Amino acid sequence: MNTSAWMEIGLFFVVLIGLVKPLGWYMARVYAGQPCGLDRAIGPIERTLYRLSGVRQDEEMTWTTYAFATLVFNALGVVVVYLLQRTQEWLPLNPQQLGAVAPDLAFNTAVSFASNTNWQAYSGESTLSYFTQMIGLTVQNFVSAATGMAVLIALIRGLTRRMTETIGNFWVDLTRSTLYILLPLSFVMAIILVSQGVVQTFSPAVEVALLESATDAEGKSVTTQTIPLGPAASQIAIKQLGTNGGGFFGVNSAHPLENSTPLSNFLQVLAILLIAAALCYTFGDLVGDPRQGWALLAAMLVIFVPMLVVCVWAEQVGNPRLSEIDIDQTSNAFQSGGNMEGKEVRFGAAASALWATATTAASNGSVNAMHDSFTPLGGLIPLWMMQLGEVIFGGVGSGLYGLIIFAILAVFIAGLMVGRTPEYLGKKIEAYEMKMASLVVLIPPMVVLGGTAIAVSLDVGRASVTNPGPHGFTQILYALSSAGNNNGSAFGGFGANTPFFNCLLGAAMLISRYWLIVPVLAIAGSLARKKYTPPSAGTLPTHTPLFVVLVAGMVLLVGALTFVPALALGPVIEHLQLTATH
Repeated sequence: MNTSAWMEIGLFFVVLIGLVKPLGWYMARVYAGQPCGLDRAIGPIERTLYRLSGVRQDEEMTWTTYAFATLVFNALGVVVVYLLQRTQEWLPLNPQQLGAVAPDLAFNTAVSFASNTNWQAYSGESTLSYFTQMIGLTVQNFVSAATGMAVLIALIRGLTRRMTETIGNFWVDLTRSTLYILLPLSFVMAIILVSQGVVQTFSPAVEVALLESATDAEGKSVTTQTIPLGPAASQIAIKQLGTNGGGFFGVNSAHPLENSTPLSNFLQVLAILLIAAALCYTFGDLVGDPRQGWALLAAMLVIFVPMLVVCVWAEQVGNPRLSEIDIDQTSNAFQSGGNMEGKEVRFGAAASALWATATTAASNGSVNAMHDSFTPLGGLIPLWMMQLGEVIFGGVGSGLYGLIIFAILAVFIAGLMVGRTPEYLGKKIEAYEMKMASLVVLIPPMVVLGGTAIAVSLDVGRASVTNPGPHGFTQILYALSSAGNNNGSAFGGFGANTPFFNCLLGAAMLISRYWLIVPVLAIAGSLARKKYTPPSAGTLPTHTPLFVVLVAGMVLLVGALTFVPALALGPVIEHLQLTATH
């Protein structure tokens, strides 16, 4: 790997970690209701929305009411996005005159965007109108991300409050997340992306003359090309910042009009992890001990950095079969080197591997390269990052509340080892919390492995595989891992747009999003009712390197015990086949 690639990765971490504290501090003030700098501009809008919707800002909810509001709001989002797709041929801003989306695909897409998964079994430029993309998908990009952030804040309140029944107000948390955090950041990001060549227009697709004529599959001469346009930059900004990942165009951030330059690529991959990382500091600030937040961020990095190194190495080494026939894959002044199949030359292997690791760590799912074309080990990393539960950064809000659940499991096991009642931030962890935490940890693997077993057992499931054998099994496992962990990235080369997979993956996305939110809120409510227990000599410190290792080890252990057998049937066997000597 050349020096510039190392410098880009190093700069990425410097900028990311440098922004954690200022953004995390700002978000903490937003959720605490303290002055944050945007109060005069946004405060009147916030209060107007409350008056129009009949929300009382000071009226708090029990965890059951909070959960009910969350589920009803998201259910309405599914219905609205579904109806927009089914009726888009009669709606405005449809210059390509695109027809209604098929019922199974419309269901899959509606669930996907409402659940913050953003799995796409379609090409946006040839399937959805500008109106559907903006009013349906982009709006869901905001509110689905805000939902995850709201649930996280409710859990934090459960940890900080004492002997109370309430954990906040969902509508207030949702509104503040959107108005004060997601909208301002997305506005700035969209302006920068437009400056780099990302399109933002209502103009229809344009037809341009080719510099050189080509020949199509029927032998006919082709002299023109249709270039799709649309209001892409505004959707791209929130898709990255909200860890949504749904692309405006079919090939997502590999499209030159969606991700134009190395600078836009750097800023987008930074945006993927930015809010999720900064929320760690927000957590520490709100619980009154910033060390707690830094510890959780360190646990994320302890796993993320080695995974990134392996992925970059695997892609930079290249394909050994090509080396056998004397194809030069080394990095030099004329090429970035490595495995360049399915990658954009303007980014190179290292930047593509960084994106792949970040997007699957952060429950984002956008891609700037085709993961199906990665080497077996390079493809294994993004696959396993999803299977770890999307807690290594994860979705905005959802990743951190998932990691807090692992922290609760860690202190429970540590408490058993020393013979004490486990405590986390002064709250005793008892049977009820462990039952709910077990649901959060076990439901995604059940969905992924159960769905994979169903798909590979049926002819209709195997029919979507384009490359039989271990790679074909990986395609199915990747699709279920993506849907079952609310990531949304695709392995590529897989026929997902069928009634069978649209319904199967839609069900997986629903279960993995909302069957986890409810137990997390149940834990928040239970902890809020508990009294504070001062730390004693036997209390496990939860801000030390030992605790960081304990939490990271818990995440890796659960992921390994659950998914290594399945990984052995796919990318591991494929790697052995690729490197076998003849």
